Formats: sequence, C-alpha cells, structure tokens
Amino acid sequence: MNRTDRVWAVGRRTIGTAAELLTRLRVYGRERVPMEGGLVVACNHLSWIDPPVLGAAIPRTLYFMAKVEAHRVPGLGQLMRSFGAFPVRRGESDREAVRTMRRLVRDGHALGLFAEGTRQRSGVPGPVLPGAAMVAINEEVPVICSAIYGSFEWRLGNFSPVSLAWGTPMSFDGLPRGGKGYKEASAEIEREIRKLWEWLAGVHELGRPDDATPPR
Repeated sequence: MNRTDRVWAVGRRTIGTAAELLTRLRVYGRERVPMEGGLVVACNHLSWIDPPVLGAAIPRTLYFMAKVEAHRVPGLGQLMRSFGAFPVRRGESDREAVRTMRRLVRDGHALGLFAEGTRQRSGVPGPVLPGAAMVAINEEVPVICSAIYGSFEWRLGNFSPVSLAWGTPMSFDGLPRGGKGYKEASAEIEREIRKLWEWLAGVHELGRPDDATPPR
C-alpha cells in the first residue's frame, strides 16, 4: 500500500461517507470493477459532486485527471493531489498529462477520466473525447464505463438522490493505434455511458430497487 492508497483509505471513511449520505448514493454493478491491473474508468460528468460520488462508488484507488484550474485553487489543489489527482490543460495538447495517464495504467493503477472533458450543462451525457480510448489502445488495458444519474439536479439544500451504474470492462485490442482506432473506441464508450445513464433513468422511475442489474 503506497501513500496514495493510505489517503484513499482515510478518504473513504470521511469524504466518501459524506458523499454517500448527502446524495443518498446507490451503486449498481460495483462487483464488475477489476480489482487489479491497469484500468481506464470513463464516466459522464454533470455536477461538481461527481468526483466524490465516483470515488465513493469505486472499490479501488482511482487516479483522477482534473483541469489545471482546479489544482490552482488553494486547499482544493493540495487535497486533490493527495488523492493522486494530476492536472491537465484543457483545449490544448498536454503531453505531460498524456505521459502521466499512460504511466499510471502501465504501472497497474486505475485512471479516472470524465470522458466528455467537462461538465455537461444540458443535463445529459455528451460527446466523448478520445483520451480514454487513446490510453486503453496504446497501453492495452481495458476501459470500464460508469454513468452517474441525478447529480445534475442535486444541490445543497435539494438533496435529490444520485445513482451510479457500472458497465462491464471493454477491450479494444483489435483496434489500430491512431485517430481511426481512437474514434471507433470513443464511439463505443459514448454508447456504453449513454446506455447506462438511460438505464439509471428507468431505475429512478421505479424507485431505485436494490436488486436492479445494469445492462451488459
């Protein structure tokens, strides 16, 4: 167990528990997450509460990529980095962030990406950027998609319930390295996130039954 793992162990009991309580979080398919080996986690992003929700829902240490502006916020940046988060400059080529992403999964860690690159103001999952596919194809590791539902409506004082569903690990071993392969894999990731999100919408309409199983 390294230092980041120890921080996560404490964080699950504190920040994770708070996130679960404040969002009335319900997680579906948690057992699908591989507990060992390099992994790319691709999730949709609707609210600032999504990072602690995803952190509470995954049963292993997750190294988040987050915009550099968040890392510059006093206090927040230090906290994020203690959990293993690293910065990325959005809207431009950030080779250092790419090297960090690839190194993390190569070393057997789980990389966390909000696949659209930014929060979706429409309240529904948006187009997926090629980062998750690029790392998975070049480092030959699986992608597991997750979808968060309910966080777009969640506010302090309006604690509407939030749910997260896990898909099954996806392999892109047969796709070529380069733009064509990244585009095809990104389209598959986008479809999987949307499928999980729409499934969660139906689960919420049914009152979020405990025994519901996400689609494969």
